[in-house]
Amino acid sequence: MNNSVSENSFIIESDEEDEEKDLNKGGVDGNDSDSSNYSNENPPQRKPSSYNISWPQSYRQSIDLYSSVPSPNIGYLGTPSLSRLSSSFLSTSLTRRHTPEALPSVAKPLIQDTEDEQHQRRSSHTLLPPLPSRRSSLIKKDSKVIHHEVPSGHCSFGQAVLNGINVLCGVGILSTPYAAKVGGWLGLSILVIFAIISFYTGLLLRSCLDSEPELETYPDIGQAAFGTTGRIAISIVLYVELYACCIEYIILEGDNLSSLFPSAHLNLGGIELNSHTLFAVITTLAVLPTVWLRDLSILSYISAGGVVASILVVLCLLWVGIEDVGFHSKGTTLNLATLPVAVGLYGYCYSGHAVFPNIYTSMANPNQFPVVLLACFGICTLLYAGAAVLGYTMFGEAILSQFTLNMPKELVATKIAVWTTVVNPFTKYALTISPVAMSLEELIPSNHAKSYLYSIFIRTGLVLSTLVIGLSVPFFGLVMSLIGSLLTMLVTLILPCACFLRILRGKVTRTQAALCITIITVGVVCSAFGSYSALAEIVKSLRG
Repeated sequence: MNNSVSENSFIIESDEEDEEKDLNKGGVDGNDSDSSNYSNENPPQRKPSSYNISWPQSYRQSIDLYSSVPSPNIGYLGTPSLSRLSSSFLSTSLTRRHTPEALPSVAKPLIQDTEDEQHQRRSSHTLLPPLPSRRSSLIKKDSKVIHHEVPSGHCSFGQAVLNGINVLCGVGILSTPYAAKVGGWLGLSILVIFAIISFYTGLLLRSCLDSEPELETYPDIGQAAFGTTGRIAISIVLYVELYACCIEYIILEGDNLSSLFPSAHLNLGGIELNSHTLFAVITTLAVLPTVWLRDLSILSYISAGGVVASILVVLCLLWVGIEDVGFHSKGTTLNLATLPVAVGLYGYCYSGHAVFPNIYTSMANPNQFPVVLLACFGICTLLYAGAAVLGYTMFGEAILSQFTLNMPKELVATKIAVWTTVVNPFTKYALTISPVAMSLEELIPSNHAKSYLYSIFIRTGLVLSTLVIGLSVPFFGLVMSLIGSLLTMLVTLILPCACFLRILRGKVTRTQAALCITIITVGVVCSAFGSYSALAEIVKSLRG
């Protein structure tokens, strides 16, 4: 694939070119990627990555925002007055490795700030704040911009661990006691096995990234392994997984809020909305404005509390067990009939591989990545296993798909756990759905005069569709099992091994090849049986 940037990639105003030349003469370092014209006479010192010019081009930026904590900043779609108040930290951190200059429009607002920008290429990638213009992006000694510049690799070991735990340890922790019930005590060994395998496949993704310096993201790995088709296929799987997580958020909110206010209902024109439906609708209306935000960094900052939230709900569960319920249930050793459902639930717990490449490429010391993965998987596995043991021994066969629904409603610990569970998805919904929206917005004609309207329609449609699906299939545990079996097995087990064998063919040892083939086989078997069992249980539940 040709690495050169087409002349249609960006448009540069003549006055900006003149000022750029003047600044270059004044001693500005030419290594700044924004100050290079990529002409034959002035070749760039760093060529853009050939792996980032195919759909989706917004993956790196959107997943970086989804998985890290940038500088707080807020603004709505098409609201340039707010965007002018933003710092350049987010835009520099999201392109902190070597994002190709074919993508400067990815971060531009849908409505241009000034008349001077009328002729620039419009973009629908409205999640990101506008990148500084070429005039302002050049670093000057007397410019304040220099204070916001972020080095290529700036993420410390502690930040990488927190980001990894925040991605791994999500709502799946609520269903591990239910997984222990449907799988039995021996089924908990599956959780540990998946943790070990997922840790290994995370290392395989690192090996794939190290094979070529241009690789940055999971879709890049797919393209290096299987061409453009691989990039598109893997991207679709990753986006569907994120979309499915948003459906889970809607179901979760309806379940927990209706447990707090079971008598709530509403009658609209003869249509009776029970408490679950009512709160699902209210949740959708509440998160919709956050999805319209053009800069979600403030939500990203708040959502980092997901680590604290996960620990807090487990502590509340322990509190309830000690103070009120007790630990008396012995449970069953093994439930073969429903074990495949447990496989999907445990698999869902380790669905963070879509983000691992971004965490790795953002680390100040990439050599620490194996230790980061080990810490993330170790801590998350302890939390998952602890919640499973506590919940199953407390409530036994009566455990529901979310252990917060079993906790006595009158206890203070229960209220803390439930409200923590309710608040956390509100901060994560927009961050989770925005990468999907941005990928669809890339398909909008870039020169369309009203592309911001299409962006709003796309985002609104995505949110409403998650509501419809969530109300149609309101089974939190079964939907999670289906996601874990059908999608997470692909992202976490099958695809990393397949890409590793493909990219590093000829360099793979027999032991590595045998191990990868074994993992692929395990992933395919678990995916097939888990998906079938989850779908069968969903159909059974729908029929009543």
